[in-house]
Amino acid sequence: MTWIEPAGAFALIDNCLRAVPGGVQRSLTVSVDHHLVQLSLEECRNALYGQLRDEALRTAIWRQAVTKAKREPRGGDGKGRLTAVWLAIPGTYRNLHRILGQLRVERSDLEAEAVLAVLAALDTADPDGPETGGRMIKEAVNRMWAYANRVTREVPVVDIAAFADARNATALLEERSRPADGWEVHLTPPPGRDGLAATLRFAESRTEQEGERLGALAHCAGLPDLVFRARRHEQAELIGTLVLRPAGARR
Repeated sequence: MTWIEPAGAFALIDNCLRAVPGGVQRSLTVSVDHHLVQLSLEECRNALYGQLRDEALRTAIWRQAVTKAKREPRGGDGKGRLTAVWLAIPGTYRNLHRILGQLRVERSDLEAEAVLAVLAALDTADPDGPETGGRMIKEAVNRMWAYANRVTREVPVVDIAAFADARNATALLEERSRPADGWEVHLTPPPGRDGLAATLRFAESRTEQEGERLGALAHCAGLPDLVFRARRHEQAELIGTLVLRPAGARR
């Protein structure tokens, strides 16, 4: 046994098969040496992967599990096919952990690939054939490795079309939110990461109308504590410029 990913396909199958009304354990009735033996699913797993292996019993378990899965009617609860998958899961553990240790891939994706491989193998599996279970496990292992190798070679790229659409949508939103008679502020040099390099001052305009316009602009810009009207002292050092343009005007 090994630790099971709580959100993975293996755990979902395990929970599905264990959730039996009335606490009755699911079982398989297998024929060994012309004798019928009823085994719980846990006993079947122990017989398949335990230290003391009985080849005749292992063959009988796989024969019964595959036969039951293939005879399951379409539209049924699928428990027969899930049982065959559940019995094959421990056979994938060694390679599962090897892949996780060597390649950067999600365990849940590997588990899903293994389950799909076993389900596909069930459609062509021969219940009376040799090593039926081993063949299904091999299909699962091969599919996990193929998926992992394919994913690690993939290089993520930006969806150019989606990026352009998002950028254009943002630009349109800004255009819609911009007032028709608004103004734009352009600072040279632009503010750094810590904000403006010095206190921002608006020069007193020549007309009262221009002064009111600058005051309103400062308030809308969220700079009431930094902006005040004052003439720049002649001896002060000029560290930048501020340009006002009508909204949407060419720079």
